[in-house]
Amino acid sequence: MDGHQDIEIPEYFICPISLQIMKDPVTAITGITYDRESIEHWLFQGNNNAECPVTKQPLPKDLDLTPNHTLRRLIQAWCADNSAYGIDRIPTPKAPLSKLQIIKLIKDLWKHELQTKTLIRLEVFAAENERNRKCMAEAGVPRAMLTYIEKCCDKNQVGGLEGALSILHFFKITSEYMKLSAFEIDKIVESFTWVLALDDESIENHKEIKSHALRILKNIIQAASSKFLQRLKPQFFQNIIRVLKQRVIAQQGVNAALQLMLDACPSGRNRMMMVESGAVFELIELELTASEKKTTELILGILFHLCSCADGRAQFLSHRAAIAVVTKRIMQVSPAADDRAILILSLICKFSGNFNFVVQEMLRVGTVSKLCSFLQVDCAAYLKDKAREILRSHYDEWKDSPCIDASVLSRLTR
Repeated sequence: MDGHQDIEIPEYFICPISLQIMKDPVTAITGITYDRESIEHWLFQGNNNAECPVTKQPLPKDLDLTPNHTLRRLIQAWCADNSAYGIDRIPTPKAPLSKLQIIKLIKDLWKHELQTKTLIRLEVFAAENERNRKCMAEAGVPRAMLTYIEKCCDKNQVGGLEGALSILHFFKITSEYMKLSAFEIDKIVESFTWVLALDDESIENHKEIKSHALRILKNIIQAASSKFLQRLKPQFFQNIIRVLKQRVIAQQGVNAALQLMLDACPSGRNRMMMVESGAVFELIELELTASEKKTTELILGILFHLCSCADGRAQFLSHRAAIAVVTKRIMQVSPAADDRAILILSLICKFSGNFNFVVQEMLRVGTVSKLCSFLQVDCAAYLKDKAREILRSHYDEWKDSPCIDASVLSRLTR
């Protein structure tokens, strides 16, 4: 409304939410009229428990908004009459997307000559607004996209794959939606595992495709039952770790991959498959260049689980920067990172077969000094106990080192 100070705009032309002239006025069951875009954003995105912004009355989950054609025509006429004052004409809004339109597009998806055009139209609709996405979800678009990706996998064809993944990433796959059979879920995960294995030279925009695939896969696995995590295959982890190693995905994709691994960690079988795939070594490599707090927390969380087994600890110690990078993160990232880092060091100290190397390496890279500093800051009591336990267990090996103040070490370990 800036620039129109000299024009008195009728109050009932103004949306109560946006405080702008309404372009597509719609009336809720409470009798209040809003601009469609504003009320839909309020309902779909806001934390308002589906209340009418004006009356505070509850609104139903599936709110039916009634177009106020009379008011729209009045607004259009008023805008036309005042065009000389810089008032833009309000175009007649498009009719809302219907479920029947989407169902027809899903049918067209399986006609080879219409696939490209159909995927483009569906992506445009999905990107447009939340109302479209809700309509598309109800019409079965997410399931259709999953089926399309499965067909691509079965035929080893990448045509349309980017479009299907791009559409699918607009939708949150919930546990309610994932009421699928074990066979169906296995097929979905198999197809996404195939996507992650695709040669980067064989697909355009491979960075975006694999990032989308990992984010969708994370949602699928989090929505599936815990029993599903027991059925994951070695190839699943091998492909995720290969993608992380190649550094071919965006940061959101990296964090999705790490979350996938962390969610799978409670299973001892999965931990062994990750270790056998070289996960520990590659996670340390990734952490050496990590710049996000979330990424570090996820990496340390996974490393803690993998270091609970002997092979994981052996792989950890095979990387010469492992103890150093974990030590460096203490008191530098977050309490959650401190928790995982201290517990990793505790496992390495207590159960490592390479005792002399661990003791000397912790002294060399400053772990002992860092633990002493950690004991002097405000932190969780159980973590202080863990840090103190590490220092006590190797006190005799460290007390005579010129790098350590023996009196401080003695005082802190009492």
